[in-house]
Amino acid sequence: MAMMLYALISGAQTLTIVDKTTRQTIPGVAVYSNNPPHSTYANSKGQIDASIFKAADSVYFKLVGYESPSYSYQQLESMKFKIELTETRISLGEVVVSSNRWEEKKIETPNRIEKISKKDVAFQNPQTSADLLETSGYVYIQKSQLAGGSPNLRGFSTNRVMLVVDGVRMNNAIFRAGNLQNVISIDASALENTEVLFGPGAVMYGSDAIGGVMDFHTLQPKFADSSKTLVTGSTFGRFSSANTEKTGHLDFNIGSKKWSFLTSVTYADYDDLRAGSDGNAYFLRPSYAQTFDGKDSTVINNDPSLQVGSAFSQLNLMQKIRFQPNKAWNIDYAFHYSATSDAPRYDRLYLDANNDAVLDNAEWYYGPQKWMMNRLGFINTKSNKIYDQLRFVVAVQNNEESRHDRKFNNKQLRNQTETVDAYSFNLDLDKKLNEKATLFYGAEVIYNKIGSVANRIHIVTQKETPTTTRYPDGSTWQAYGAYANFKYKINPKMILNAGARYTHYTIKADFDTTLFPFPFVHAENSSGALNGSLGMVYSPNTTWQVYVNAATGFRAPNLDDMGKVFDSQPGTVVVANADLKPEYAYNAEIGMAKTFGHFLKVDFAGYYTLLKNALARRAFQYNGQDSIDYDGQLSQVLAIQNITGAYVYGVQAGADISFGKGFGMSTKISYQKGEEQSEDSLIYYPKPHVAPLFGSTHLTYVRKKLRLDLYAQYNKKMEFKDLPLVDRTDNVPYAKDANGLPFTPAWYTLNFKAAYYINQYVALNAGVENITDQLYRPYSSGISAAGRNFIISLRAQF
Repeated sequence: MAMMLYALISGAQTLTIVDKTTRQTIPGVAVYSNNPPHSTYANSKGQIDASIFKAADSVYFKLVGYESPSYSYQQLESMKFKIELTETRISLGEVVVSSNRWEEKKIETPNRIEKISKKDVAFQNPQTSADLLETSGYVYIQKSQLAGGSPNLRGFSTNRVMLVVDGVRMNNAIFRAGNLQNVISIDASALENTEVLFGPGAVMYGSDAIGGVMDFHTLQPKFADSSKTLVTGSTFGRFSSANTEKTGHLDFNIGSKKWSFLTSVTYADYDDLRAGSDGNAYFLRPSYAQTFDGKDSTVINNDPSLQVGSAFSQLNLMQKIRFQPNKAWNIDYAFHYSATSDAPRYDRLYLDANNDAVLDNAEWYYGPQKWMMNRLGFINTKSNKIYDQLRFVVAVQNNEESRHDRKFNNKQLRNQTETVDAYSFNLDLDKKLNEKATLFYGAEVIYNKIGSVANRIHIVTQKETPTTTRYPDGSTWQAYGAYANFKYKINPKMILNAGARYTHYTIKADFDTTLFPFPFVHAENSSGALNGSLGMVYSPNTTWQVYVNAATGFRAPNLDDMGKVFDSQPGTVVVANADLKPEYAYNAEIGMAKTFGHFLKVDFAGYYTLLKNALARRAFQYNGQDSIDYDGQLSQVLAIQNITGAYVYGVQAGADISFGKGFGMSTKISYQKGEEQSEDSLIYYPKPHVAPLFGSTHLTYVRKKLRLDLYAQYNKKMEFKDLPLVDRTDNVPYAKDANGLPFTPAWYTLNFKAAYYINQYVALNAGVENITDQLYRPYSSGISAAGRNFIISLRAQF
């Protein structure tokens, strides 16, 4: 009523812009005319005052990701001042942040960057952030258990790829070479968008960014456009049949002109995961361990497709406060919290080393994985001689993880708990030097303190005894870095990017020799690394991009490399090694993207990465011995060492086609091959974490209120000769060929997703994954993938 009264008095005419499919309003649309010249932007409700365009011959509407129509004012009147915009993927106009830590056009960056939108996440309904990354089509996900997901970028994973949340690095001093589950702490339901930058990102992000960077941008509090308080929000409930998923989410925003508050809550509960029925029977679960009256027993699984011992639950909370005292300053505080329930380590629960039908472990589970971050950020956009934009972020992260295991018919439960308090300070600035040159520069300080405790508890008497900790308790890891990146427009068609970064790191650890005979009681490791990048982009017009780049990356040894003691697999023990150096990556890449009218987009990237002084687990002499007694078993000694080298090369390619009338098709393919050199024989063997060829193809249909997607995901076979040496020995998760040798069978799934947008407030999503109920296990994973999975969710916005 107030809006109508204002329109009558002032002569204003409200025009509303909506998405043609979802019916939701679209904020931020640029609306302009050339004759006479006028321009404005749609407010948070997707509205503008159209009366300023009464005398215009044409009114243009433009927003990245949508077609750009134009209308006369008379046409707007006939449409009752309600404009529908059609989404398009045939464009090179995306804006990204991950390349230089500030917003810039993707077409101007000499990197391959994939962006996953909030809208796509809502449609695909991934259960976790690991599943979300997999929807990009270019990220491979390994899982040791259902409560997991270790991303693989271009043949690198774990501590050779970087996780970033709102500009803060999530990687810490105990990120290991083995597969990680930390990414699931990020709430997939509370993300604005996610960017995946492929290739070394060391200049901007420092240590670990060798294979790439996964940059998560969480929901941002929104301010009101007027004196009236802005109240918005969304909620959904979801059910999935394969693991009886029950997920509920709520977020809401309250904003005034200067203050805004955003709250997000997500809770998910997952039962044991059911695998498929059509495939290699090796991937079934024929038995499981259970304890009756204090005695462990092996129980026959009456439903072998049900992966008993995989269930877990998770809670995610987020609270943000944003304050904008004036146009130049923006201050924001964020609180993030995530906690899982106990999460069974599924790939250790079906071990039977003696092949005697008696399982090795009665219990093996991770305790609650907890992640809490308090983040305070300041942005200043008042230009001066030093910067045009300044951002300062200080963050404190508190991490907790634990491991609990007990051998079959052993009464002693071993408990190891680790904590990491991670402090970080980031300063990022940019300065436009002239019409052609822009400088991005900044600094970073990181400090990690590690806590590590362990004990054994008798499950009957509850008697507690000490045991070896996983890491030296009270250890520290710290790093200091400074960077600069220079962007120069040689001419309207060619852009040069050049950058450099220097990082210095230090590790300090004190070892307790009471329970384990370490050859030293104190160790320090300190060194520096200089990295650089040089890239060129050629764009003759807005439909064509060609780029080349060369970059270096590095990974500083962390406490997990230097100070860990643990049993990686039955019969082996990994021990501490303080004599480590940083590993360096040298990467060369060429890529292109091209659109043809409004019907076709193709893109391609080819790369080669050379890894020197690569850190890897190898046979080791400990106090002159190659085997020692550990946990009551004679075990071969291994340690992280700088091996001779490794390399990975590959190709990523994609195509999007619009057939018209709402029909479309897209396909993505990734091929990678990697080898590492043996330090003793100098022979090259397949490198761990290099996924086989994988890809996806989607057939889509979009019309008003409806979106459909029929798609296939596929994965090439990996023969025994293609497996890394470590996977040939620790081969329990793999199927066996006719010769009894481990391998990964090829697999594919057919899937279907649908969304019906009842109105701009309510949407119904449904789908079925793995329609043909394939039984398969992705490369390197310890748990079989979901069988036929029915999904339904109801979403609402207000």
